[in-house]
Amino acid sequence: MTSRIPTKDITAAPEFRLLVIAVFVFGLMSVLSPDRFLSAQNLTSMAFQFPEFAILALAMTLTMMTGGIDLSVVGIANLSAVTAALILTQVSDPSMPAAQSALWLALAVTAAMSVGAIAGLLNGALVAFFGLPPILATLGSGLVFTGFAIAMTGGSAVMGFPDTVALIGNAQVFGVPVPLILFVALAVILHLILTRTAFGLRVTMYGANPVAALYAAIDINRMLLKVYVISGMFASVAGLIIMSRANSAKADYGSSYLLLAVLIAVLGGVNPYGGYGRVIGVILAVLSMQFLSSGLNMLQVSNFARELIWGILLILVMVMNTHAVAALRASFAKSPK
Repeated sequence: MTSRIPTKDITAAPEFRLLVIAVFVFGLMSVLSPDRFLSAQNLTSMAFQFPEFAILALAMTLTMMTGGIDLSVVGIANLSAVTAALILTQVSDPSMPAAQSALWLALAVTAAMSVGAIAGLLNGALVAFFGLPPILATLGSGLVFTGFAIAMTGGSAVMGFPDTVALIGNAQVFGVPVPLILFVALAVILHLILTRTAFGLRVTMYGANPVAALYAAIDINRMLLKVYVISGMFASVAGLIIMSRANSAKADYGSSYLLLAVLIAVLGGVNPYGGYGRVIGVILAVLSMQFLSSGLNMLQVSNFARELIWGILLILVMVMNTHAVAALRASFAKSPK
């Protein structure tokens, strides 16, 4: 459900605060470390890095719009990557001609996306048909997916890909990193789904008021299945990017991305209780987190301190957004039709 924000209330929108935060963090890091933070090398490096967790945040956003959550995104990403990696190492080798290896890469990508869709379907079935709370259903399924990935690899990294695999995570098109292109494409697709389709309207309506959605004759079970399938496929794309950038696949890659994906979605203004969220907010949150992460790296802040900062930030933003969303809805209710 989309609503036009009155001009006078534009500063009250979560996206406006995010824009201010993104500009503030960028400016602060630019002042603290201008030579390194503003270098072309660092900006290019950031464009390669953030799509990995940013796509996971998009997947998280869609499930949060229904009032749910998908804590299995990292498990799905790794299982998808391991599946693609095993196919590539079994049927191709680094010395294979590019044209031939590209065909096997297409097969591996298709298999990985299928794994993501099946995993998402399982999550959706657990939530829709068995009535499990999404947080518990996806927490359990995420452990199952990770367990499958460990069983398939013995816990070791899978390596030995043809050079074409590097195209997904390390190549550039007209100077633009391919991972960034994939992230922008998925962000546009998600935005169109949420704002231009009947499915997106049903997702928002269900997240805002599940009882009203039920009385509106919405097929809730079918909608939830679609939501978690799309989320799983987004996670698969993130897994393929991680595999390409690391030139390997492993069951425990990206373990820190789960908290980051939740933090970005919440920071992006997505209501954890469902019914409100915008892709532009998630994009601004991604940029803020990447600027902050890159800056903390340059200031040599330890990983432990960084996770402490992220945890505090998550709690703080949830408190702020809970009150902000309530105020925004109240302003909509008061505005003349």
